[in-house]
Amino acid sequence: MLLLISPDGVEEALACAKAADHLDIVDVKKPDEGSLGANFPWVIREIRGAVPADKPVSATVGDVPYKPGTVAQAALGAAVSGATYIKVGLYGCTTPDQAIEVMRGVVRAVKDFRPDAFVVASGYADAHRIGCVSPLALPDIARRSGSDAAMLDTAIKDGTRLFDHVPPEACGEFVRLAHDAGLLAALAGSVKREDLAVLTRIGTDIVGVRGAVCEGGDRNSGRIQPRLVAEFRAEMDRHAREHAATPAAS
Repeated sequence: MLLLISPDGVEEALACAKAADHLDIVDVKKPDEGSLGANFPWVIREIRGAVPADKPVSATVGDVPYKPGTVAQAALGAAVSGATYIKVGLYGCTTPDQAIEVMRGVVRAVKDFRPDAFVVASGYADAHRIGCVSPLALPDIARRSGSDAAMLDTAIKDGTRLFDHVPPEACGEFVRLAHDAGLLAALAGSVKREDLAVLTRIGTDIVGVRGAVCEGGDRNSGRIQPRLVAEFRAEMDRHAREHAATPAAS
């Protein structure tokens, strides 16, 4: 399982650089603009320059509307700015067909520029609260659009978490559908250390966190702490070892 950490700017990216041995992907977002709020192009460039070259940089394009041309152009901007992972929050897409249309535009725009770019179609565990596509529709949307991964996060950051909206069994089904489609499965949404056993057991490929590695556990007012990143990774590794040692995993 890969660990994706989301700094909100260069200062926090430098904290991530200090913990580079303990994380896999540095994800650029702007939390005050939403769950997958997009940051400025120059911030993506500065963060790309601040973290080790062997650590891929991910960038969120935003909690996007159903405007395929607008979103494709924004996604290309993230890639040009230095991101190799491009995440799109399908906030304004109310049907799978709309989501596929948006993601196809993103895939073409990004991969025409950088064929090795990694495109992530992201939906929301609490989709029922905002009226967007169902969480379990995401793997098929990602597959049909040519994306590389399907992801779930939470849209409304009000203290509820991933498993409050999509229970572990349903998250396991999400992962299975993604793997059956040849995709990676990424899960986020106020994930905490106590969730790692389940995320490991169901085969999650990428876990995304912010609050769990921020001072006080606060994704908005807290700052990312290298010590907390290291502790989170140690807990991930412990669960991975324990899972590998179980008869069902061998």
